[in-house]
Amino acid sequence: MTTLADPVPGGRPGDVERAAALAGELTGRGVHGVVLAYVDTAGVTRVKTVPTARLASAAAWGVGMSPVFDTFLADDSIVSTDVLGSPDGDLRLYPDLDRLVALVGQPGWAWAPVDRITQEGEPHPGCGRTVLRRIVAEASRRHGLAFRAGIEIEWSMGQGPPGGDFVPATTGPAYGAARQVEMSDCTADLLAALAAQDVEVEQLHPEYAAGQFEISVGALDPVAAADRSVLVRQTVRAVAARHGLAVSFAPAVVGEGVGNGGHIHLSAWRDGVNLHSGSTGRYGMTAEAESFAAGILARLPALTAVTAPSPASYLRLRPSRWAGVFTAWGRETREAAVRVVTGTAGVRDQAANLEVKPVDLAANPYLALACLIAAGLDGLTSLVPLPEEITGDPARLDTEEAAARGVRRLPASLGEAVEEFREDPVLRAALGPVLADAVTAVRLGEIAVVAGLDDERVAAAYRWKY
Repeated sequence: MTTLADPVPGGRPGDVERAAALAGELTGRGVHGVVLAYVDTAGVTRVKTVPTARLASAAAWGVGMSPVFDTFLADDSIVSTDVLGSPDGDLRLYPDLDRLVALVGQPGWAWAPVDRITQEGEPHPGCGRTVLRRIVAEASRRHGLAFRAGIEIEWSMGQGPPGGDFVPATTGPAYGAARQVEMSDCTADLLAALAAQDVEVEQLHPEYAAGQFEISVGALDPVAAADRSVLVRQTVRAVAARHGLAVSFAPAVVGEGVGNGGHIHLSAWRDGVNLHSGSTGRYGMTAEAESFAAGILARLPALTAVTAPSPASYLRLRPSRWAGVFTAWGRETREAAVRVVTGTAGVRDQAANLEVKPVDLAANPYLALACLIAAGLDGLTSLVPLPEEITGDPARLDTEEAAARGVRRLPASLGEAVEEFREDPVLRAALGPVLADAVTAVRLGEIAVVAGLDDERVAAAYRWKY
């Protein structure tokens, strides 16, 4: 007979006893259920929930979920590869108890990200969280590197409930005090909820587009940063709903105008020292940091299939909108795809990082970080030179000058991005063949879903999906 003391492989040593203790603590705090969350290939957060009393069982044996979700599209239709997409098989969702948190915006609930494990106790090759953890571990083992990452979160606040057209919930201008006042009760509750969940918030402010807000959180190791991105979005949705508001994290909520980004900040460290500061390279970067940035720049056309994975992403990725649609870099240059952030004098050894701009929140954050790090490491290993810096808007360069300076327009459609991704051996190797094929199949499926739609209808198709 199998007991909780004899779990099948897949959990972590000691998790069963720890989960039982946590369940008792949560029950005492009035928590009745636990949300078990992961992000699928299409960028949709999928969940199962268990009663709090079943947390120890989930830690011992996992919770079942079909692998077919690796090839779900955002509209819940299904595509397939030669490995994934059939109705057969089962996976187990194992909660990461280190990330378990009571949800203040959803009283009665707790939340935890999961690792997806086969029934035989092996890592599922389609699990983005597992892939990111592997890449981070390989960077440590082979290069002695660690990383710190943060994901900016932009969203559009609409009159609720969600569904149908987007009607902005605010009337104030971009970055305006009027907009902040209009949403002050909701955003104050959001800050309180995140603080209670131990999420370090650096900024929360009205953004450029109608009804748009942005939150920036502190940097963590990449897996924790991706987990935090999912948790923050869960909290934003829940707090907004309690105020009768609708939230969209979609790259574009309407067919024209500025969309929602999910810029990634990333820095490489060795032995506690930031490689992006304090050296003799440009803006204090070490030679390795320059090559790391160059590696990301070189693979950005293929990376966009992962960082901008929705047809709606390309309504946002347009020139002269601070979306970063050219393979260019510059210090604090917000039109460049890679912005070098040096930080303020006095804190640069901690604050310096790279901001990658052609990223939105349709992206699976685990896959996006995994591919960015893999691209950077390839540049570092190959000692790829960082090209000349760009200032101003790269869109002003004529074709000849852009070519001479190595500045290339990023894909203007998801189809172009997929073709770049298919031909990129580094990114495909980083994800592994099973997951790389799933990325391609899901992107092609999304393209087929919106074939023949104009921009407004493409935006509407994804408005409430993410």
